[in-house]
Amino acid sequence: MSDNIYETDTSTSQYCDFHYGNEYFGVKNFPKNSVELLLPFFKNINTNKVLDLGCSVGRSSFEFSNYFKEVVAIDYSHKFIEVAKNLQEAVQIDYSVTLEGHISEKRSIDLETLGLSENKDKIRFLQGDAQNLDASLNNFDVIFCSNLIDRLQEPRVFLKEIQSRLSENGILVLLSPYTWLEEYTPKQNWLGGYEENKEDIYTLDTLKKELSTLELSKCIDVEFVIKETNRKFQHTISQMSIWTKA
Repeated sequence: MSDNIYETDTSTSQYCDFHYGNEYFGVKNFPKNSVELLLPFFKNINTNKVLDLGCSVGRSSFEFSNYFKEVVAIDYSHKFIEVAKNLQEAVQIDYSVTLEGHISEKRSIDLETLGLSENKDKIRFLQGDAQNLDASLNNFDVIFCSNLIDRLQEPRVFLKEIQSRLSENGILVLLSPYTWLEEYTPKQNWLGGYEENKEDIYTLDTLKKELSTLELSKCIDVEFVIKETNRKFQHTISQMSIWTKA
């Protein structure tokens, strides 16, 4: 898996629009909505530090900065982190979206207009591998993994290790449409989407086994739409599972 599709200009532009652009077909902005759905859970925990893993171009990180004292945001894509850092520094940046073929349109992201500029300096954006995190990254009140686990080579290893980085009463949040593909995850490492001993294996059931030391507080379906062109969109439903450390 030497090629990283998330390093392409097209993908970067799509994710800028996905995070900061218009809403389509009545579906709420996914990163913003995901954080807002967690607000009731923040009342029962400390809000000192959050880890945003797979932060992409940063919308959820900026949203978290309005509720937490410190945000550590990590993505594997150098370009995604570069966009987030540039936005953090400049507050406003431009990007292009494809309308049709080679026709594109320039759009802008403005953190002030979105109400996300006031606490932007609380965020530390880092390029890194979710499966090879620095030992110093620990004691998080919330670890937020958005559309990440089905893009990892060894999701079971990740789940086992990430729990140790939660603070007491901390929350692990996993969002995923469970789109298991061999181009990202070897089939023997899938958490679901296959048959074993004539039994269908679903990801949530595997998560319950792998995260048995945590309590499953709630599952919520969260829709998202990614625009590819004026006439082509991805419409997906991600499952948010919220796990609490006792």
